Amino acid sequence: MNVQGHAALVTGGASGLGEGTARALAAAGAKVAILDVNLEGARRVAADIGGLAVQCDVSSAAAAEGAVAEAKAAHGAARVLVNCAGIAPPARIVGKNGPMPLENFARIIEINLIGTFNMIRLAAADMVDLDPLADGERGCVVSTASVAAFEGQIGQSAYAASKGGVHALTIVCAREFARNGIRFNTIAPGMFATPLMESLPDEVQAALAAAVPFPSRLGTAEEYAAMAMTMVENVMLNGETVRLDGAIRMQAR
Repeated sequence: MNVQGHAALVTGGASGLGEGTARALAAAGAKVAILDVNLEGARRVAADIGGLAVQCDVSSAAAAEGAVAEAKAAHGAARVLVNCAGIAPPARIVGKNGPMPLENFARIIEINLIGTFNMIRLAAADMVDLDPLADGERGCVVSTASVAAFEGQIGQSAYAASKGGVHALTIVCAREFARNGIRFNTIAPGMFATPLMESLPDEVQAALAAAVPFPSRLGTAEEYAAMAMTMVENVMLNGETVRLDGAIRMQAR
């Protein structure tokens, strides 16, 4: 799909991978709505790219419905959705203070997995009514998993489960919406320079970067965005989860 003139939604677009993707979409001529709980950050990015900032908690049905409606009123129904909103607080299942509070596990699932599904159901409901483009395509969704979906480390039980769920959703969605011409793909990033990563001490970041076989450094938001754009632009790419990780395979800890 050529995104020129088409509407796009990017969750988590106020920073990190989402911001990089929002900027790439806008540079390609898309009308970008940035959906994020951080409205101030979303407004900063939107001002730079000529987009729309919308406050949105993706785990809330009402909030997401309102955000999608606001973006639709401004730009029209979106042909592109990129799901980047997510959290990753680590915790052992049983730690020094006993079992992990169940609500901590549930919150990660709510944002990372249910939030992704929430946005998919709303965006797809609009996409099915759009006029078809070349090859009968009506829309494209790119979601974000993680290498933790395949090699979750100790302390990543909730995060790995949530991202494994995003991976599992991909082929199911691609099959369900094939008749509507809507494609679904997922990126599974490895070690990337996100705000969460950049909050770690420099020596920790250096050690994590060195663990990447090649290139031995952290990935960038621009590299994630380039993969997202490939998934949007290449109509034959459908139902896939692509690892973007420099060949890293995570160890137990």
